[in-house]
Amino acid sequence: MTDADPPRPDRAPSRAAMRLRRAGWTLAAVAAALAAFTAARRLGPIEALLAFVFVALATIVAPARRAQPEASRSRAAPADVIVGPQTLLLLQGLPGPTLVLDPRGVVLAFNAHAGAALPTIRVGDPVSFALRVPEVLAAVKEAASLGRPALVSYSERVPVERWIEAHVAPAAIGPQGPRAIVLALRDLTAQRRAERTRVDFVANASHELRTPLASLLGFIETLQGPARNDEKARDRFLEIMRSQATRMSRLIDDLLSLSRIELKAHVRPDALVELGPIARNVADALGPLAADRGVEIAVALPETPVWVLGDRDELIRVVENLVENGVKYGRSGGRVDVAVEGGEGPQAARIVVRDYGPGIPPEDLPRLTERFYRGDVQASREAGGTGLGLALAKHIMTRHAGQLLIESRLGEGARFTVTLDGAAPPKPAPEGARLAG
Repeated sequence: MTDADPPRPDRAPSRAAMRLRRAGWTLAAVAAALAAFTAARRLGPIEALLAFVFVALATIVAPARRAQPEASRSRAAPADVIVGPQTLLLLQGLPGPTLVLDPRGVVLAFNAHAGAALPTIRVGDPVSFALRVPEVLAAVKEAASLGRPALVSYSERVPVERWIEAHVAPAAIGPQGPRAIVLALRDLTAQRRAERTRVDFVANASHELRTPLASLLGFIETLQGPARNDEKARDRFLEIMRSQATRMSRLIDDLLSLSRIELKAHVRPDALVELGPIARNVADALGPLAADRGVEIAVALPETPVWVLGDRDELIRVVENLVENGVKYGRSGGRVDVAVEGGEGPQAARIVVRDYGPGIPPEDLPRLTERFYRGDVQASREAGGTGLGLALAKHIMTRHAGQLLIESRLGEGARFTVTLDGAAPPKPAPEGARLAG
């Protein structure tokens, strides 16, 4: 042991030394290059030394200058700094689709309703990726730049017509948090459809009810006047009045049914329904009408049940309208065929209704599903038709994401095909559940 001073702990290296150490290979490469230039006499020793010192100083200073933007970026933008857990809980509790955006329009957070309404939305993406509505995007920019809220209404045409109202407002997250934009969407489809349905109902009902009402008034005046004591005329007029009143009742029922279907056209049914029993029940229900008109209804069902996701009552209405049309307008053929076909998969399930009557003129085919359109007005009214049967079928198929196809040639009858997405059959209940039931 010596009396020498005890060794002192090493001091931490300075920041400059640490930066020089990290850049060691770079400085070595620069030194080698400068030595090569000096050996080739392209640089003098003093010039090479000055160049090396300059590069070393740049190495020490440059990292400090680069660190500042990184620090500022880390303070400015992470979504978890702007939108905290409490805000996310509030978002999930809101009843409608709601998004939180930064002033640039980038999505910071959204609730489950927004995820369902905008399936492609993701945190970190511009909102324009999922919501391509110029008016809404312009309102977001205006809210970010001017701090003014905005209310924008827009419509979507596909896959079904919908009306949506967007509320755009600037907001601050937290007591001293950065500015953000809140975008809330409200579905106005049911409200708009109700308004349009009321207008259409008044217009259509007033037009279609005018003729039978005029007939009723005329017969009532006749019975009160010249035919007061004519029993034969009275019985004949009362029968006509009964048929006209029945037609008005059917017309009102069809208009109300059409209104209800239009109100929920954007909501697809999700109940499992088997098509075979529907076809059989409709044929049995319309059997007496077919017998009165001398028409036979033949039903062909597959060996394997065909299942779809749908509303059973609405599908019965579709098949009922198609078979009834075949009985009334194709009765000259004496037969109406109803067949169920297909299986699982897109548009794989089908119900085909065919009559063997006079057929439909080609010019009438594109317009058959319009409200109150009749190729032969007199024949339709004599048969008791309201002009709404095929319109109802079309709207029901739209709600079910299906199709109604119409094919016909003059003299060869008409073929109506309903196509739907085939669904997997229901799973059998467990043995214990069956015994318990």
